[in-house]
Amino acid sequence: MTTASIPLPRPASAIGRVPTWPLPLAVIVFAYAGIPLFASDYLYDAILAPFLALSLAAVGLNILTGYAGQVSLGSAAFMAVGAYAAYNFNLRVEGLPLLASIVFAGLIASAVGVVFGLPSLRLKGFYLAVSTLAAQFFVQWTLTKFSWFSNYNPSGVIDAPALNVFGYVFEGPHGRYLFSLSVVVALTVFAARLVKTQTGRNFIAVRDNETAARISGVPVLHTKLLAFAISSFIIGVAGVLWAFAYLRTVEPHGFNLDRSFQILFIIIIGGLATIRGAFFGAALIVVLPLVLSRAGTFLFGSYFDSGVLDMSQRILVGALIIVFLIAEPDGLAALGNRIARRLRLKSPTN
Repeated sequence: MTTASIPLPRPASAIGRVPTWPLPLAVIVFAYAGIPLFASDYLYDAILAPFLALSLAAVGLNILTGYAGQVSLGSAAFMAVGAYAAYNFNLRVEGLPLLASIVFAGLIASAVGVVFGLPSLRLKGFYLAVSTLAAQFFVQWTLTKFSWFSNYNPSGVIDAPALNVFGYVFEGPHGRYLFSLSVVVALTVFAARLVKTQTGRNFIAVRDNETAARISGVPVLHTKLLAFAISSFIIGVAGVLWAFAYLRTVEPHGFNLDRSFQILFIIIIGGLATIRGAFFGAALIVVLPLVLSRAGTFLFGSYFDSGVLDMSQRILVGALIIVFLIAEPDGLAALGNRIARRLRLKSPTN
């Protein structure tokens, strides 16, 4: 006698679950194969190059601030450390591959980040932000004061080396774009995997409640310093891309306090504790000046000069931050999720 087997119902959480990897994979394929089909040199140099570098820096800061809850205003300083370290490794260590120079530069930035992250063991919130601000002024002063870092160049401005990887030189705007894209994809995948591991869960636990995290066995001090180390490594590599692939020069003033605030604004507008929010916020910050410039010139003509453009951009970014903090604290990433959810509910198949 045979008995019919009755299939057990699947858990509700497994029903209708859509895998998350196809969309990022499609974006990566489009970035490699689709964009080069229509992109111009202007698009590469003026939009995509700064977008990729700032997105990577925002990913690094989001790990520290969004996931681990440690506020930092010294992102540009760690970018500068990465850029100058990569330049000096490439200049002074004969035969060292460029990728090795970038990795070592990231490690130097990571070490500097840990040093300036030590106050996080005692400080929180606003006080921690002020202490990380010291990194911004100290690093910029050091790079300006000691000319060894710029190879004793009187102006302090040095030319970036060629992007030579295993004998292949990434030349021109398209080559520099592919180089930056490859680095950004690799580190973004690493960051996305990291936040889903036990380390990422420790970051979130420390962010939400340090006391509860400590009671539950999370090594709070180690977790904070690890967040500073990983964040500074990624931001340091972003500094290399900013200097080598975008500006094509390395100078201290390219990593000033405004750059630190810019990266912080990116993760606020894009969304804290979300990897894709870094890209949404960077896209808005990079495209906004171009849109303002075109619109201002069209409406006001010659009266809309560079000074008015800069002030208008600051006002608009400030207004956007206020709007997002009030209406959508989780940023553009959460807004995109909400729109997609409403579209699915209105779909005829539902």
